[in-house]
Amino acid sequence: MTLPIDDAGLLATLDDLDPAQLGGLGDMSPGQFRAAAHATVDVLADYLEHVEDFAILPPIEPGTLRDQLPSEPPDGPEPIGAILGDVARLVEPNATHWQHPGFLAYFATTASGPGILGEFVTAVLGQNPMLWRTSPVGTELEEVVVGWLRRALGLPDVFDGLLTDTASTSSLIAIAAAREAAGLDAAALGLAGRPEIGAPVVYASEEAHSSIEKACMTLGLGRSACRRIPTDDVYAMRTDALEAALAADRAAGRLPIAVVATIGTTSSTAVDPVPAIADVAEREGLWLHVDAAYGGAAALLPARRALFVSWERADSIVVNPHKWFFTPLDASLLLSRRMPSLRAAFSLVPEYLRTLDREQPVHDFNEYQPQLGRRMRALKLWFLVRYFGLEGLRRRIDAHCRMAADLAAQVDADPDFERLAPVPFSTVCLRWRPAELVGREDDPEVRARLDAANERLMAAVNASGEIFLSHTRLQDRFAIRVAIGNLRTEPRHVAHAWALLRSEAARLTR
Repeated sequence: MTLPIDDAGLLATLDDLDPAQLGGLGDMSPGQFRAAAHATVDVLADYLEHVEDFAILPPIEPGTLRDQLPSEPPDGPEPIGAILGDVARLVEPNATHWQHPGFLAYFATTASGPGILGEFVTAVLGQNPMLWRTSPVGTELEEVVVGWLRRALGLPDVFDGLLTDTASTSSLIAIAAAREAAGLDAAALGLAGRPEIGAPVVYASEEAHSSIEKACMTLGLGRSACRRIPTDDVYAMRTDALEAALAADRAAGRLPIAVVATIGTTSSTAVDPVPAIADVAEREGLWLHVDAAYGGAAALLPARRALFVSWERADSIVVNPHKWFFTPLDASLLLSRRMPSLRAAFSLVPEYLRTLDREQPVHDFNEYQPQLGRRMRALKLWFLVRYFGLEGLRRRIDAHCRMAADLAAQVDADPDFERLAPVPFSTVCLRWRPAELVGREDDPEVRARLDAANERLMAAVNASGEIFLSHTRLQDRFAIRVAIGNLRTEPRHVAHAWALLRSEAARLTR
């Protein structure tokens, strides 16, 4: 691999060591960085161009890669060419290829071109917008981008917010704020400091994401504080069961503090009845947190806004741009109408963080989160929103929803397959169920056979290397999820996934 560094010819080849590596005390020179960066971009552009040539899941077993990597770090420097060569030789073929258009598992995380470029600039600037002073542009750009997204999602100006790493952190912050708003003063006293207040309880449906339970664990409330509420036949929270649980907990001397409503659950993308839950939260004095980490992107589409009725009544909302806004990991948008409560949960300003030369109030975002240091996540969002425009984002999200609707219709029309959940967004939950077994699914032996067969079916499709699917359990049935959200996925990839499912199912009957 050869590439001239600059006009002075400081380094003729990336396979040679830079003199600064041998005896210098500083960084790469700008010229050397330019050549290495150009070569790196060529490697990455080649990867994106040919990502479909890779098997999505590398055909390797755990532990096999460690033997190909040195067990000890190099004592001396290595040329950039060797490092990039190993990226192509070791890293690319052994990655799980989330960028592959056949990646239809979990919820896709697509690193779009403009988002990647934004990450480049973010890395070079090296900002830490923990305080306005430590990054004025990082802080104010975040304020602007949060405002852009809030308005694009149709939420009122009363909401403010910040960017965190993941929905797990965003939800943890929201529940911590709920804990403070309930009067526990846990930030100062800890949970043991208010024994006269009953043990706090957080309510979420049995289909809610595990991050809610983990937040309760992390915040010292305990897993037992996460009360799982039964769902109906479309996997949405039953409000009557919520009210019954609230009454039982109050009678037992516990302290309900928050309820989590989900718009787009992880397993089935179900939508909880937010208007009714908001009524209960308002009547009972609970913090309402809406988890729209996946589904929230669909709020950009006017035709999908009915799914989001009353979410503006929430005290906090999470939407993950790194799921369906095509943003490179990581980027989670946390919005709240009660930002002082978020600040009360995490604000701690020692002397070395005080700003003595400033009079105007500003966002010092570290005061709203557990971490002090934080990445400048707004820049990559600023890049991609400007590059695609809201109309371009809407067009792409709508295309994914239409692909899912088309697949759902084909599943419904096939007598040997069964759709297991509604399709409000772009995820289809299905299973193979031969027509001759219709009406016998409740037989435990038949159910076990179907579960095992569908597990083998999904494994066979994934073994193709061309499509990657994941699973869940719905009403104790093994369900295959086809989650369409990758920016590079086209109708032909979804059609291929369906063709593989049908052909592999046919093999099961032979």
